[in-house]
Amino acid sequence: MLRFHSKIFSYLVVLVVSLVVFGSGFSAGQKHAMLSAQSSNFNFSLFWNAYDVLHQKFITPEKISDEKVTYGAIAGMTRSLGDPYTDFFDPKQAKAFQQDLAGSFEGVGAEIAIKKDQLTVVAPLKDSPAEKAGIKPGDLILKINGKSTSDMQTEEAVTLIRGKGGTSVTLTVFRDDWTQSKDITIIRATIKVNSIDWELKNNDVAHITIHQFDQSLSTDFKKVANEVLKSPARKIILDVRNNPGGYLEVCQEIAGWFLKQGQVVTIEDFGKAKEKHIYKSEGNGVFASYPIVVLLNKGSASASEILAGALRDNINVKLVGEKSFGKGSVQEVVALKDNASFLKITIAHWLTPKGNSISEVGLTPDVKVEFTEADFEAKKDPQLDKALEIISGLQ
Repeated sequence: MLRFHSKIFSYLVVLVVSLVVFGSGFSAGQKHAMLSAQSSNFNFSLFWNAYDVLHQKFITPEKISDEKVTYGAIAGMTRSLGDPYTDFFDPKQAKAFQQDLAGSFEGVGAEIAIKKDQLTVVAPLKDSPAEKAGIKPGDLILKINGKSTSDMQTEEAVTLIRGKGGTSVTLTVFRDDWTQSKDITIIRATIKVNSIDWELKNNDVAHITIHQFDQSLSTDFKKVANEVLKSPARKIILDVRNNPGGYLEVCQEIAGWFLKQGQVVTIEDFGKAKEKHIYKSEGNGVFASYPIVVLLNKGSASASEILAGALRDNINVKLVGEKSFGKGSVQEVVALKDNASFLKITIAHWLTPKGNSISEVGLTPDVKVEFTEADFEAKKDPQLDKALEIISGLQ
C-alpha cells in the first residue's frame, strides 16, 4: 500500500498496488451504478442518461471519446469531495507521477498543492529553474500561460506547467508582500533532485540539508552520516526548508538515526472508531546524543513535518524558522482496471508523537525567524545564523 504526503510530494510508505475492479463495459457499469444507488438512495442511472443524451444530441457525436468521458467523470467525482489531495491521475499524469518518484523529470522543479482553495507553491527544488527564476514557498499561482487556476486541480496544473526541457512556461504569481501579481517566465529543464547535502560549520557543526525524502535518500543519508561521524562535527543542524516531503518509510528510517529504538515517529489517524497506527523508530540512534536544531519554513511539508515533529516531541529539539506548510494527510494510491490510471485517496491524517495534528495546521517554530527577499538578494541567511547561534550554546 502506497502512502503519499505529497504528489509527489510533494508529495509515503511502500507500494503495493491494489486493483479496483469495476466490471467490464457500460452495461456492467450500469449494474454497478444501480447497486450503489440502492445503498446511497441516489439513482446513478442519471449519469448514463446524460451519457446517452450527449450521444444523441451533441452536434458532432463522433468527437465524443468514451475514454475522455470516463476519465472526466472520475476526475469530477474526486473533485466533488472537496479534498485537494484526493485526485484522479489519467495515464499521462500517472506516468509523470512515477517519474517524480524516481527523482528525475522535465519541468520547472517546484512542488505545488491546493491550499485554502488556491494553487500554491509548496517549495521550489534546490537549483531548479523555478528557484533560479525567483519562485518562493507560499507563492500563489493565479495563471499558467494566461489560463486561470481558479477551480483547477493540482494534477491539471502540473500537466500545464510540466513540459519538454528548453521550452518555457509563464506563471502569474502573487506573494504576500507584493501589491500586485507578476508574470514569471521559466525555462523548463530536466530536473534531477539531489536528496541531501552537508557541510561543516563553525568547526564542529554538521549542517545537513535534506531536499526531499525520495527513494535515494536512505542510501545517500547513510553515506553522509558516515562522513559526519568521521568529521570534527559534534552538533547537527538538520535543514528541511523547502523540502516538500516524500516516502514515510524513508522518513521513519532517517528518524532512526536520531531517535532511540521504539520511540514514536508518527501516528496515523484513520478517524473515529478506527484504530490508530503507530510508527516507531527502528534505527540505531547514532546521533541521539548530538545537540540538534531543526530548520524549517513554509516550504517544509509532509515527511519534513513528521521528522521535525518527532524530534521535537521526543528529544525536545528546537525548531527554528517559519511555520511549516501543514501537509499532514495520508494518500493511498489505488490502480484502476486499465493498469494505466489511478486514484490517490486521502485515508488518514498524521499526528505528531504527542498526538498533535499536522494537517492544515503545520508546525509552529520555537524560534521564529523570517527570511525576506532582501535577505535573499543580499545572500544572507538569518534562519541559519540563528540556528548556529542557538546550537553554539548546546552541549
